[in-house]
Amino acid sequence: MVKKKTAKNEEAQSGRLGDFGSAIAQICEEKGISKDKVIETIEAALAAAYKKDYGKKGQNIKAIFDEKTGATKFFLVKEVVDETTRDFTVEEEIEEEVKGVKEVKGNAEDVKEVKEEKGESEEEERLSRYNPERDLTVEEAKEFKEDPQVGDVIELELEEKNDYGRVAAQTAKQVIIQRIREAERDQMYDEYKNREGEIVAGVVQRIEGRNVFVDLGKSVGILFPSEQVPGESYRIGQRLKVYLARVEAGNKGPGITLSRIHPEMIKKLFELEVPEIFAGTVEIKSIAREAGERTKIAVASTEEGIDPIGSCVGQKGTRVQAVIDELGGEKIDIILWNDDIAKFIAAALSPAKVLRVDVKEAQKEAAVSVPEDQLSLAIGKKGQNVRLAAKLTGWKIDILGVKSQGENVEEVKEEKGEGEEEAQE
Repeated sequence: MVKKKTAKNEEAQSGRLGDFGSAIAQICEEKGISKDKVIETIEAALAAAYKKDYGKKGQNIKAIFDEKTGATKFFLVKEVVDETTRDFTVEEEIEEEVKGVKEVKGNAEDVKEVKEEKGESEEEERLSRYNPERDLTVEEAKEFKEDPQVGDVIELELEEKNDYGRVAAQTAKQVIIQRIREAERDQMYDEYKNREGEIVAGVVQRIEGRNVFVDLGKSVGILFPSEQVPGESYRIGQRLKVYLARVEAGNKGPGITLSRIHPEMIKKLFELEVPEIFAGTVEIKSIAREAGERTKIAVASTEEGIDPIGSCVGQKGTRVQAVIDELGGEKIDIILWNDDIAKFIAAALSPAKVLRVDVKEAQKEAAVSVPEDQLSLAIGKKGQNVRLAAKLTGWKIDILGVKSQGENVEEVKEEKGEGEEEAQE
């Protein structure tokens, strides 16, 4: 009869442990956090509950949970300290403060306030002072360890307890909730931090003022007005691709700043559309972008026999058109990179025809001669073409118009756009 009861008890215990293991696995899957982190959270909760019902203030209690058997061992953790630098206890210090308040104010609330202040604002200072609940002198430590040294940590096993009160249970619950939330935040931060500088797909969740919040799946990123394409409109439920510009740790989760105007977004979009770029056989050497209007990219091949421009354009322009569509119709000029800076600058001013490029290497300046009828095309609307060419090459570019006879060269006057020359720089 006894054997049957024992067998039933073992079966019931095994069932509970099985359920417990399933619960841990479920938490890991739902929250996306590691099993070790969940076990660590459980141990912290059990230690907090033990301390609440059976421990003392100032004690450092550690719990070791065995997920296979369900048993928990508790330890009182103490550090070996140098008694010459720790000459009185925390409790004595607090009592002195409380006594002083009583003499001056005689108010119970004031006494409580002092204790709270001592517990928060001076926690770090208190940790450097001797406390018999968490510290051992070298002499005391000899009872538990042979030849103890200052800084050693000694764990003293405590009596196991299985019966906890309501307050202790509530404490354990709060610890678990808090630790799980922290683990979720850390996991999300690590995940998105590793994806910083990538393109991610998201859905517009809400719009507050001019700020657009985008649901990325496990977290929400924000698209500030300064990172939005001028003239681009967004609506709730809209799917769009965004550039993960910056990821920062925050109290409520990772702070994710998104962008639609970052030049690197062009590169990442081409990586998605052009296998040669993704494989590294075609390289984007330089990018100049004015979001929403025009972008120039310079490409080069790392292997012979591969046409870098043709690879980016695709058959009937399908590849570059896919990028243009994603950017809402933004024009893209694809230019062949050239180590000869004169040839590179001439190509960068496309679609204008260039007659001659005179370069000044020391000043990184170039004077470019174009036919007079190509002058406005070379400069572009509001100076955009020459401005993007200057950004793409990293050189200051001056455009010179050549008369049809080919005898005189007329320099572009300031009235052609003073602001354009500044932008070229």
